[in-house]
Amino acid sequence: MPDNVNEPETSVAVLAYAGCMGTEILALADVLLIANHMAKAIEPGKYAAFRVQVVSVAGGSVALAGGLSLATRRLRGTPGLLVVPGLEVSRFGQWDDKLPPLAAELALIRRQARRGGALASVCIGSFLLAEAGLLDGRRATTAWPFAAEFAQRYPAVQLEAGGVLQEDGAFTTAGAVSSAFDLAVHLVERHMSPRVARATARFALVGAARATQLPYVDASLVPTDRPPFSAQVHKLLLAGLDRAYDLKALSAALNVSSRTLLRRYAAETGQSPLAWLQAARIEKAKRLLEKSSLGLGQIVEAVGYQDVATFSRLFLRQVRETPAQYRRRHGPAGRAGAQGARRRSPT
Repeated sequence: MPDNVNEPETSVAVLAYAGCMGTEILALADVLLIANHMAKAIEPGKYAAFRVQVVSVAGGSVALAGGLSLATRRLRGTPGLLVVPGLEVSRFGQWDDKLPPLAAELALIRRQARRGGALASVCIGSFLLAEAGLLDGRRATTAWPFAAEFAQRYPAVQLEAGGVLQEDGAFTTAGAVSSAFDLAVHLVERHMSPRVARATARFALVGAARATQLPYVDASLVPTDRPPFSAQVHKLLLAGLDRAYDLKALSAALNVSSRTLLRRYAAETGQSPLAWLQAARIEKAKRLLEKSSLGLGQIVEAVGYQDVATFSRLFLRQVRETPAQYRRRHGPAGRAGAQGARRRSPT
């Protein structure tokens, strides 16, 4: 195929390169393969199948992170989507060592964008998209441990540090390693249907769509020599989770101006304290919906909101379900029903 031919949207090429994470390649490829089977079984003849290929700059065998090898083919044409996985990083601050050797891959990524093909990244594959200059002015996410470094290295990118998936035009970025599964299900829903996406997720034992990486954040895994300012902000916000957000009071508690607080916090995290607080409140509400018998009004009050309708809209936007729908699926009654169904199913 000539190198300048654009392929259908369901043509997916995953870019392998020396030191990249194999899980992020194979998870995506396998889930899309399952989706092809699901679509054929439940909505036959309705959708074009995904065609996935693992490519590299030169073709041939590529040494993945950990020493395993993967056969690839040289990329020809312009796939509907080029997916860039993350790479192995053994310590923080290695970008000036890790990225320059990938000049050929960066050129390939730029060529895909120049020819009108869509791009996606998994985990710190977003560093390659940003290094290629493609994310400036766009919303993006990355693996949470490296969010501060990303924000400092690429200040022109609108980093949504807690996001699992961020889509901005032809560019989609996904969070940490296992978000390859989230990306795959998202592609199935977009190019096939929500029904096929749900069936694929269930078959593959992939959980419900995750709206945020915040439940997985562990500050102890981030180097202690990094500025701890955002950690102080988080501690104060969590202590007042049930109270109204007060930027002036938060600034006073940290002995800085509101403007300085916002600037320093954004430099470390790529977002605002209010955005982080909203995500934290959503996560607490999810836990209460899952484990408690509190009414929605009580839960809304426990996470610092006064108006049930306002919070419900925020919850729907972040979780893609209403609080009632979420409780039916994940609450005690929903789990009991699922367990009962498993017991009744034939062996």
